[in-house]
Amino acid sequence: MKAIKFFISCGFLFVLAACGNGERTFLTIGTGSQTGVYYPVGNVIKQVVEQESEGRLRMSVATSGGSVQNINDVMSGAIQFGIAQADRQYQAVNGLSNWEDDPQTALRFAFSLHPEVVTLIASEESGIRTLEDLRGKRVNIGSPGSGQRGNAIDILQAVGIDPENDLRALSLTVGECAGRLQDGLMDAYFYTVGHPNGSITEATTGRLRVRFVPITGQEGLIEASPFYSLTEVPVELYPRALQEGPVPSIGMLTTVVTHADVPDDLVYEVVKSVFENLDDLRQQHQALSQLTPEGMLQGQNAPLHPGALRYFREAGLINE
Repeated sequence: MKAIKFFISCGFLFVLAACGNGERTFLTIGTGSQTGVYYPVGNVIKQVVEQESEGRLRMSVATSGGSVQNINDVMSGAIQFGIAQADRQYQAVNGLSNWEDDPQTALRFAFSLHPEVVTLIASEESGIRTLEDLRGKRVNIGSPGSGQRGNAIDILQAVGIDPENDLRALSLTVGECAGRLQDGLMDAYFYTVGHPNGSITEATTGRLRVRFVPITGQEGLIEASPFYSLTEVPVELYPRALQEGPVPSIGMLTTVVTHADVPDDLVYEVVKSVFENLDDLRQQHQALSQLTPEGMLQGQNAPLHPGALRYFREAGLINE
């Protein structure tokens, strides 16, 4: 390696290493915890980007607290890409929730990935069968700033449950939940995630029997919040759970976001690498198995980055 140099573009720091075969640009994508889906998905994106650029683009995969941290890190310039739930993308752009009265107008949409399901899992001995049964129980609604915490609060409030006063609410990270549930220290936990998932597999294969709790009565929430839709938990992926057949719930898409100031050519190359290797992505993780080019343009709650738009036009996915 001959030299390393840095350059700043509109507040973003990029690292270029001059090597024998040319310059390399180093990027970072923010994901989530290593037990979730975001982290392995981020690694798949890294693989195809580095492969397609023949090593000219090098991507680091950063663990994080999830959607809120990833959006904030993208906006600060600490990372160039972040994986985030579509609802958090919507809230950031519109100055809601964690960004109340502070709309993130420079946030940009790149593409969508897998659907995420708001999943509620409870121990059999807790007696929880419905949302109403959560009253007075030890329920993890998610760590502060996490996507699942916002989803859990939305869902509970939609059926008249006050998380602060009606539950013994916990604020733990996802990595703590399966063990706590199996140790009898928690009755239930919410997790917004693509399936299959390691934490839920761990929770369903322990000593205590567990079940998925239906999330119903959310019609008003879905009408008021355009990023939510009806979906189901694919229980067949967890054969040790007590139910058989899908369990009703709500969910949203996972999206990849970036900043308006990330150079168009850079975003174009990343998007092109992902879209032209969809077969590889589908095989790498079951959560990605249903990806389609058309579906990956859904979930857009922020303006489309011009670099992504350029690829979508070339590919015939957008005709405007």
